[in-house]
Amino acid sequence: MGKAKAERRLKDNEAKAVARTIRVSPQKLNLVAAMIRGKKVDRALADLEFSRKRISETVKKTLESAIANAENNHDLDVDSLIVSEAYVGKSIVMKRFHARGRGRASRIEKPFSHLTIVVREVEETGEAA
Repeated sequence: MGKAKAERRLKDNEAKAVARTIRVSPQKLNLVAAMIRGKKVDRALADLEFSRKRISETVKKTLESAIANAENNHDLDVDSLIVSEAYVGKSIVMKRFHARGRGRASRIEKPFSHLTIVVREVEETGEAA
């Protein structure tokens, strides 16, 4: 029996991938996510490959996962995919303490974030007859 299958939240020409609990602050991750938003996937992958940000490797893996989901699960054409959405959410924050002078302590926060990438298939509109 079980319950009925949930309705698909995305459109038929979209696929997504989610990376959870990434060890970087949401603000830093959003800088990299903003770099690829709205671009074609091949251009976005090239930008992430040559980015100097530490977290760009994780974002690249998530984008590759979204592309693989689009190709294998939803039969979308890889060459006509764009990054339609790339958004960041907060996750847990680990609290640590750092010993300071005169017996005091200061708090260190180690934030985590979630990353969601949605790719969409667009039809090519470049052929003029």
